[in-house]
Amino acid sequence: MELNQNLFDVKGKTVFVTGASSGIGRSAATCLANSGAKVVGIARRLNKLKEWSDETDGETSYFAADVSNRNQIKNIVDEVVKAEGSPDILINAAGLNIREHADEVTIEGWDKTLDLNLSAPFFMAQAVIEEMKKRKWGRIVNYASLASRRALPTSIAYCASKGGVEQLTRSMAEAWSPFGINVNAIAPGFFPTELTVPVFNDKERTIRNAKQTCIGRNGELQDLNGPLLFLCSKSSDYVTGQLIFVDGGFTAK
Repeated sequence: MELNQNLFDVKGKTVFVTGASSGIGRSAATCLANSGAKVVGIARRLNKLKEWSDETDGETSYFAADVSNRNQIKNIVDEVVKAEGSPDILINAAGLNIREHADEVTIEGWDKTLDLNLSAPFFMAQAVIEEMKKRKWGRIVNYASLASRRALPTSIAYCASKGGVEQLTRSMAEAWSPFGINVNAIAPGFFPTELTVPVFNDKERTIRNAKQTCIGRNGELQDLNGPLLFLCSKSSDYVTGQLIFVDGGFTAK
């Protein structure tokens, strides 16, 4: 039997991507735009968003906003929807990792991390969910992490937030999947991004992380494209509440 090529089709879908100015968020936004979706990038840095849009094939637009302020998320979403229409797909990729040992964690750093990594994905979803319910179809993809399951002593707040994303994803799926809205999360391993510069600048650690995987290398951003398209398309119609590790088998060992 021939594979139905339409299984992974996202053409014509409107997608909001937070954190689209760099790293994994930018990679996700580019992948979906190149695959035929109408992609709206949302991030703080206007110049980086413009750069992304100018360099990306497909239909793109962007909106500069700080989604770490949960009191403003509804207003931000309302403005974007007014300009671009409501999304079929929401990608929550904005993230922060303040690398501090447990002894040095500050209240300010803790709050910033949880506001962006944990609160923003929920309140972004809550702000777009009613239109998805009306269409009886939607996809929400959160970005979790190795740190959802593995302890990192210099990233305590990050680990707490990403552990929360795993359970948040399950709870969102329980609440909204009866309305045709699937909610899942991708948990990347070690990928070269702005957030992981300190890791990849440490050559010994980079080599050690690669050896910890089953495949024998660290991630490349294009490795995330397949799982992302799977979770955004009809191919995942019966998949919800799941955390998919894309880590080369790091967590399998």
